[in-house]
Amino acid sequence: MSVYFNKRRKWWEYYFRHNKRPYTKAGFKTKKEALAEEAERKKEVKQPQRPRTEQIDMDFLTLCNRRLDYLAAYRSDRHYQDTVYLAKRWVKQWSDKTVHEISTESVQNYLIEVCKAISAQTANKELRGLRAIFNFGVKKPNRWFNHNPTDDLDFFPVEQKKKYVPPIKDVIAVLLAASGEFQDYLWTIALTLGRMSEVNRLEKSDLDFENGVVTLYTRKSKNGNLTPREIPMTAKLKEVLLN
Repeated sequence: MSVYFNKRRKWWEYYFRHNKRPYTKAGFKTKKEALAEEAERKKEVKQPQRPRTEQIDMDFLTLCNRRLDYLAAYRSDRHYQDTVYLAKRWVKQWSDKTVHEISTESVQNYLIEVCKAISAQTANKELRGLRAIFNFGVKKPNRWFNHNPTDDLDFFPVEQKKKYVPPIKDVIAVLLAASGEFQDYLWTIALTLGRMSEVNRLEKSDLDFENGVVTLYTRKSKNGNLTPREIPMTAKLKEVLLN
């Protein structure tokens, strides 16, 4: 069906193909509006004089939602939520624009304001996110358009600072200051050297007390698959996990 209701976004969308080229738009409040817009768009694309090389005139809001749907299906929840947060900022900036109406200058001016108001690190993070959003539409298998306004933009210079690594005595002091389940949680992180997301994902089936092994899972590969790694279970870690 070319017109459908997006339950996640709570609005109507249309999608159809003509001469192997996709056409899509989202954000309609009613099915009637989506059908009317789709019918008008079909009339336009079926005109015989329409240039064959013309790309989709996709609005920026639709592009963002297509990307978010992809991330929800293929990437970690954290990656998805981070992009949702950034996309809300971008939509405020360009919600009334099509992809082809967003210029390199417009993106650069936006990022400069982010750099001034927040930091160069944040501006660089947003540049990476915007570049990924546009590349999602440019590259295979989508190829909805060939315009990426971030291509010629450079990252902002950032002052690299040495990361603070607490000495072991400070780590132990924090562990001893905690109590109950929170202390067990911190011990598990310290003794496995695991990420918080890995420890939060632990299940009983990941604990092999007989062989003294803990299996942690993380999403580090390009396709977003959970990748396991085994950690030796020390006597203290076993005590904490059995608690």
